[in-house]
Amino acid sequence: MKLRWMAPIFVMALGLPAQTAKNSCVECHAALEGDLARPAELFANDIHGKNGFSCVACHGGDPSSDDPEVAMSRGRGFLGKIDRRSVPARCARCHSDANLIHRFKPQQRVDQLAQYQTSVHGQRLAAGDVKVANCIDCHSVHDIREVSDPLSPVYPLRLPETCARCHADAAHMQGYRIPTDQFEKYRKSVHWEALAQRGDLSAPNCATCHGNHGAAPPGVASVAMVCGSCHVVFENLFVKSPHKKAFDNMGLAGCVVCHSNHDVEKPTLALVGVQPGAVCLNCHAKGDKGYEAAMQMRSRLEQLAASLGRSDDILKMAESSGMEVSEARLGLGTANESLVKAEVDLHSFDPAMVDGAVAKGLEVAQSSYRAGQKALEERDYRRKGLALSLVTIVVTMAGLWLAVRELDNRRKKSS
Repeated sequence: MKLRWMAPIFVMALGLPAQTAKNSCVECHAALEGDLARPAELFANDIHGKNGFSCVACHGGDPSSDDPEVAMSRGRGFLGKIDRRSVPARCARCHSDANLIHRFKPQQRVDQLAQYQTSVHGQRLAAGDVKVANCIDCHSVHDIREVSDPLSPVYPLRLPETCARCHADAAHMQGYRIPTDQFEKYRKSVHWEALAQRGDLSAPNCATCHGNHGAAPPGVASVAMVCGSCHVVFENLFVKSPHKKAFDNMGLAGCVVCHSNHDVEKPTLALVGVQPGAVCLNCHAKGDKGYEAAMQMRSRLEQLAASLGRSDDILKMAESSGMEVSEARLGLGTANESLVKAEVDLHSFDPAMVDGAVAKGLEVAQSSYRAGQKALEERDYRRKGLALSLVTIVVTMAGLWLAVRELDNRRKKSS
């Protein structure tokens, strides 16, 4: 009998799933009602259960016994409600064991606990704050699913809502002195649009910028590097720009100054320049070099955008008339790429660099416009030729008709 209840402990010590032919925990809870039945219902979908682990792996006890006093014996390691402060360490008994975890998922990391202990959540939990998130707040408890499962609370599309359960709850966050509107703002961003509307699961969510197990807000000095992990070209231009040093000296957080953080909207030309609403006016005033540079860059970008618009219009007109302008249309695509490059080069805050990209785009756009003009001239020439041909045909047919009529009249007179 003694070996019977110790078997689960032995197999756990050997790094094996705690498999038993009988699980009195599930049997008993399934027969109960309400919250007491819930764990048994949920466990059917749990990744641990599917891999052969049972309740004993976390709660201890002896699930092979139908006697509640035996099954839930403290002497056999049973824990009912696990204290929140001990949850991370309890999960780590398996998840920090490379020999065990890598038997099931060789690619999975085993440093989650070490990361968690460095996070804001982990540090506050260690200090006694049990309101902060631990493993079960993000991954759930008895129905823990694979991250790749769309029903998992940490699935990329669901993760922002999972974080918002705490961070958007003003009552829960009271006393932490941080905003609770991050999720509301994030849902207005281009990142959320890509994730939720276009289904791009690689689009940034909370964990992309803040980390997951080692969650921490990026500091002022590292914001550009966080954004640069995706937007590499933009970061390289920014770190070489005059704004990098200026922002550092003023304690400003790089990309956030112009683009914000959670509510990153799709950038447009409206952000650049010295017109009302332009972000350049937040720092620059008339008369300084930055003001003049912003005005110059905006003017050149507008010039290229307008040229592209005119070229597109004339090519559309030619196409609708049946004219062949595919080569010019291909060239216009290249000119549009020059506009994109010029907008990217804005992050250098160097008017000369922006002007270089604009000049190339203008050259191609104007060439496309001339091709459109030529196509319309050819169309008009063809139309004139067709009209002249039609007139000639009509006159010829009229002449033939008169000649036939004259012959017919002569035949009638001679008869």
